[in-house]
Amino acid sequence: MNRFDSAVFLENIEWFDETGKELVHRLPQKGSGEIKWGAQLTVRESQAAVLFYKGKACDAFPAGRHTLKTANLPILTKILSIPWRGNSPLRAEVYLANLKYFTNLKWGTQSPVAFRDSELGLIRLRAHGVYNIQIVQPVLFINTLVGTMGKFTTEDIAGYLKRVIVSRFNDYLGETLDSILNLAGRFDELSAELQKRLVGDFSYFGLHLSHLYITSITPPEEVQKAIDDKSRLSVISDMDSFVRMKAAMAMEKASENQGEAGAGLGLGMGMMMPAMFAVSRESEPGSTLQDSAKGGSVCPDCQNRISVDARFCPFCGHQQLVFSKCSNCGKNLSPNAKFCSRCGKASGMKPERVFCSKCQAENVSGAMFCNQCGEKV
Repeated sequence: MNRFDSAVFLENIEWFDETGKELVHRLPQKGSGEIKWGAQLTVRESQAAVLFYKGKACDAFPAGRHTLKTANLPILTKILSIPWRGNSPLRAEVYLANLKYFTNLKWGTQSPVAFRDSELGLIRLRAHGVYNIQIVQPVLFINTLVGTMGKFTTEDIAGYLKRVIVSRFNDYLGETLDSILNLAGRFDELSAELQKRLVGDFSYFGLHLSHLYITSITPPEEVQKAIDDKSRLSVISDMDSFVRMKAAMAMEKASENQGEAGAGLGLGMGMMMPAMFAVSRESEPGSTLQDSAKGGSVCPDCQNRISVDARFCPFCGHQQLVFSKCSNCGKNLSPNAKFCSRCGKASGMKPERVFCSKCQAENVSGAMFCNQCGEKV
């Protein structure tokens, strides 16, 4: 607040920042004035004042009350300024700089930044953060940025400073970071090093960058999903056990459902479980099924390798114990079957009856040893 009263009275010059965003304020705010000799200037602890007289920065004032000395004398100046329509050519204005810390100024990448990740390849990143600034050289700041503006706020400079920070951030990130997977625990380190690089850019205008923080560095959504999938796989060490556990949980949940739909789903899952476990067991190193299948046989129906002593194929359920075969399609027939379960034709082939010479037990066709006493047939 300032007052420029009549030509007779002296001025009391002071300023209060009601918005909390003004870096510099000029008095008078519109144009220049005829600050008279003996005017009183009051500067607060959080301010610094600069007197411009005849177009030049004449003096800087710290906190306190100061008496301004100009050639504008009350009444006499009005008489001498008649040739200039009563306006004294001895123009003067006071610029008051706000020396407080301006906090929580935000910066961030307007467009994603290309980054070559050592593990994920070429990706695009977005980064955001906050920073704090303070005017440390009022005259330099006024002459380089404010000029003759009546007031200068953080909004007038925030856009420029944000672009400077992003530019330095892009260079620094490409030089020091190899993969975004290594970002955890490094935000403080990255913030401190980036702040050091920006000190010269800010001090050029009489500003001090007191603090700078990186709050987030985020890849696109699809890259985040890829990282999540990779972390899940690293947690699940035994994938086969995990699949079997999920299948068992699905069966249990299906069995709890009421009605025919739940019963049908549970029955279907139950029929699928043996094949799922068999495939899982076969893939396990050192499993019994795999070891026995090494010297086993091949299922004639699905061509998968099975254990030599298997009675049914664990993959397709095909019967391995041959009593007789269909004369039409070659399908194994159950004992005493009159029709083929595959083609429906009459079997037309009776199994050869083989009896043990010791115990007289009946054995299947082609048997070499008795399945009752173990003697050679």
